[in-house]
Amino acid sequence: MPVIEINLPEIEEMTETDRQEILDRIPMIGADVERIDGEKAYIEFFPNRPDLFSIEGVARALRGFLGEELGLPRYKVSESEIEMEIKPSVKGVRPKAVGAVVRNLNLNENTVKTIMDLQEDLHWGLGRDREKVSIGIHDLKQIKPPFTYQALKPDQKPFIPLNHDREMTPGEILRRHEKGQEYRDILSHTDRCPLITDSNGQVLSFPPIINSRLTEVNQNTKEVFIDVTGTQRHSIEKALNIMVTALAERGGQIERIRLSGTTQEKTPQLEPAKKQISHTEIKKLVGIDITPSQAVEALRKMRYNAQTKHNQIDVEVPSYRADIIHDWDVIEDIAIGYGYENIQPELPDTPGVGASHPTEETGNRLRDIMTGLGYNEAMTLTLTNEEETAKVSQKPSNPVEIENPISTDHTILRHTILPKLMEILKLNRHRDLPQKIFEYGECFHQNNGVRECRHLAAVSIGREMNYSQIKSIAEAILREMDVEYKIESLENGPYIQGRAAKIIVSGEKAGEYGEIHPKVIQEYELDHPATALEIEPQKIKN
Repeated sequence: MPVIEINLPEIEEMTETDRQEILDRIPMIGADVERIDGEKAYIEFFPNRPDLFSIEGVARALRGFLGEELGLPRYKVSESEIEMEIKPSVKGVRPKAVGAVVRNLNLNENTVKTIMDLQEDLHWGLGRDREKVSIGIHDLKQIKPPFTYQALKPDQKPFIPLNHDREMTPGEILRRHEKGQEYRDILSHTDRCPLITDSNGQVLSFPPIINSRLTEVNQNTKEVFIDVTGTQRHSIEKALNIMVTALAERGGQIERIRLSGTTQEKTPQLEPAKKQISHTEIKKLVGIDITPSQAVEALRKMRYNAQTKHNQIDVEVPSYRADIIHDWDVIEDIAIGYGYENIQPELPDTPGVGASHPTEETGNRLRDIMTGLGYNEAMTLTLTNEEETAKVSQKPSNPVEIENPISTDHTILRHTILPKLMEILKLNRHRDLPQKIFEYGECFHQNNGVRECRHLAAVSIGREMNYSQIKSIAEAILREMDVEYKIESLENGPYIQGRAAKIIVSGEKAGEYGEIHPKVIQEYELDHPATALEIEPQKIKN
């Protein structure tokens, strides 16, 4: 989770509140004070609140929570004559883009650092390390609108990138510049490079890789042009709103720009979203009888506008809140604004004696076995997508789909764990070998209804990994679980033919193991032999 550096004298001034009260109360809005170092506090915020990834956002939230400034923040937005044309060439490369201008800035060394830190934290929190969202902040004085967002060949439009002293083409940046090497995988699906240029043909940005040195922001910058590009409209809009409102908290004047080309609109749009929250639902979820007036007061402390209407509350949600998706998200904020310390804990009405579930008992036993065999445990998301699954397994014929996915990365529930473990090997491909990891986790199968079950999966990579190695691991697991089984040849899956087997227990397939095929290894950019196994413990009879 992101750790934000907070200058204590500065936030005291911005909130008109004593630092001790700030440090005492800030955990109640979803934060953890990691450490205090002189005049600075390092505070860890939950990743679902990217609007709190800067001192400006934290101060804005605290002024409401501490009762200094209630209700929805209003930001004046002027119209500008600046235009950015989005060319059709970016459609298959990085198709979404928005922008804004902020003028009348008064920056110093500290505020420049704060802006850059917010930019990078948003890249991580909203952008999945720039894959979904990347932000460019440019000194407007150095460039001339209108701007153009287009995709060009890698050998076109050389420019001097940040932290460099000579011109490089986009292709050279991908090969030689440290940022190009770090993020070039994001553009591996295309032979074009997305670029933002001004009316003189000067390059502002090569998203999501790096900005031009020409537009670098410094203490003398008075006005900025902000571009946000990515793959999901919702995410780039929220990132833009967070950036411009943070600068407005510093006295900046926000201006909209016109988007043309593949879209015709103006950004940013800071109008609040509207929701209607049932008072009955509030009582049900929070668990106490919060009155409508108390709920409205709590929402105003959390920087919403709210008013009661019959048995519901009409709510206006700030445009910078990227985490408010469901009514329950608003109700959670009602509980926070009301004060968790004011909600008395109660024992459940149903008495009982707790005991471990048999599924978890099996899991604990398997974890002991796997760690004894030299494997490290991993924990991964149960959400995935068909493309990721197809790298290791055949696409499920009847996957368990998510009804309203908020990301193309998370559209189905997994039916196998192996793709997630292979992705971990890819992320750690530059670390020492051998690597051995396992996971005991949920999988979902759909056939006359959804069946949730647990799988044990393991992968290992290193020079010595082969069929005999993974066969001995599988046999050790089954022996320790006291299972009677048979082994039969396996002709499909992500394995080398003739070097894979399925485990048969009571006449039913209970698992499989084998040596991974080189094509799969290359798909994950790995360079050494790898093996894998996956077992359904529920099918093991002992």
